[in-house]
Amino acid sequence: MTSSILVTGGTGTLGRLVVRRLRDAGCDVRVLTRRGHEDEDGILFLIGDLATGEGIEAAVDGVAAIVHCAGSNKGDADLTRNLVRAASSQPGPPHLVYISVVGADRIPMVSRVDRAMFGYFESKRETERVVADSGLPWTTLRATQFHDLILTVARQLAKLPVVPIPAGFRVQPIEADEVAARLVELTLGEPAGWVPDMGGPRVYGAADLLRGYLKATQRRRPIVPVRLPGKAARVFRAGANLAPGQAVGHRTWEEFLADRVS
Repeated sequence: MTSSILVTGGTGTLGRLVVRRLRDAGCDVRVLTRRGHEDEDGILFLIGDLATGEGIEAAVDGVAAIVHCAGSNKGDADLTRNLVRAASSQPGPPHLVYISVVGADRIPMVSRVDRAMFGYFESKRETERVVADSGLPWTTLRATQFHDLILTVARQLAKLPVVPIPAGFRVQPIEADEVAARLVELTLGEPAGWVPDMGGPRVYGAADLLRGYLKATQRRRPIVPVRLPGKAARVFRAGANLAPGQAVGHRTWEEFLADRVS
């Protein structure tokens, strides 16, 4: 494949894995970054800012596809509108591939409490709509939470003398590189719109994930379940963030911890 592919968020947890896999597949890869970065073999780093629009038109010029991995807890829809605006000006509109999160379409936001705790899901849903309404050929994949995110949270919680855990919450963590492999497959294929969700191999109680981390790091902490208020938390407890019918991931939490912590 000779056409270039642009990756936003290409220096993040998922993005860097996507970049590596695209390069290994023989693609010419561009990475949009807000900071200067030395180019690598087959990878061109371009300075640009999705928030201001600076540098985006040059980054999307002539690309066959865009893998949109850049994201935050809020404001993603506006960033994506800037990306879509630049991509839509191209004579041959690129294939826009977006990574979202399982539950984005199922977790309601009816109060300030909901948004304070689960605003990430609302941001993802708004961005999904921007992608679907963009007029570009598009594909959107929803995945469950990455092992890396769960590890970051576990490390922070383990610093506390007593660890509060949301009562009834369950998580289906997945390996980021497995999601990267699927994104590359989708990027190199035809635009498919919504594709089946992607979940990790097992569903865990939130407390069990923390206990696994504590065991791997040889620590002891008392865990106190806390029942969170709000409709979004209630739906979350019912499993809106899970994809048990799409447990296609292979690497378990225990295997991840064995490599990263033990």
